[in-house]
Amino acid sequence: MGGICNTGEIADSLMGENTENPFSKFIIHIFETQKRHKVLFLTKSFNIKNLLEIESHNQVIMSFSLNAVAVADKWEKAPKVTKRIEAAQKLYGKGFEIRVRIDPMVPIPNWEKHYLELIDLIFEKIIPERITLGSLRGLQSTINGCTDKSWVKYLSEGSNWGRKINNELRYQMYSKLIEYIKEKYNYKNVALCKETVGMWKMLKMDFGKIKCNCIW
Repeated sequence: MGGICNTGEIADSLMGENTENPFSKFIIHIFETQKRHKVLFLTKSFNIKNLLEIESHNQVIMSFSLNAVAVADKWEKAPKVTKRIEAAQKLYGKGFEIRVRIDPMVPIPNWEKHYLELIDLIFEKIIPERITLGSLRGLQSTINGCTDKSWVKYLSEGSNWGRKINNELRYQMYSKLIEYIKEKYNYKNVALCKETVGMWKMLKMDFGKIKCNCIW
C-alpha cells in the first residue's frame, strides 16, 4: 500500500490551471510513472480543461469541496456549487476517481433542507467514490483575524483545538445526512473529518477503519 500526496490542504489544487505550466499536467505526469502512490486534488474550482486533456489518470483522485448552496453563497468566495458539481460530472464521465468533501457544515436555519438538497444535486450527476463530512470549527486566531464574524455564533463548544458546534447538533447534522444518503441512494461510503472518537461512536461508525477524504 502506498501513500497519498494531498495537494489541497492549504491551497486550492487547481489555483494555477490558467498558467503556462499548469500544476495538473506537471504533477499527474509524475504520479502516472508509478503505481504505489496517488495524488489528491482538493478544489472548489470548475477549471478542469487541462484535466480533461490528460488520458492517463489512474493515480489521480479528484475531490470536490462542496457545501449547501445557501452556505456557499453567503461565506464562500468560490464558483457556484452547481458549477463544481458539473465539473465533477465531466471528470466522472472521463473515468476519474471522484470524492466529495462536505465541510464545513453550518447549522443555518432550515439546514436539513439545504443539505439534503445538496445531496440530491450530487447524486443527480455522480456517484462519488466516498463522501467526507465535517462541521464548522475555528481556532481563536482565525476568529480574531476575520472581518466577517457572522459564522462565529454557531460555535458554542470549546475544545483543545478550537471552538466547534455543540456535540448534539453536530450529531444531528451528521446522522441526518448519513441516514438520508443510505436510505435514498443505498450509499454507505461516508466518513468524518477532524471529529472526535466520541462522535464516531455516537454514530456507530468504526473510527479504526477510517476511509475519509485524504486516506487511500
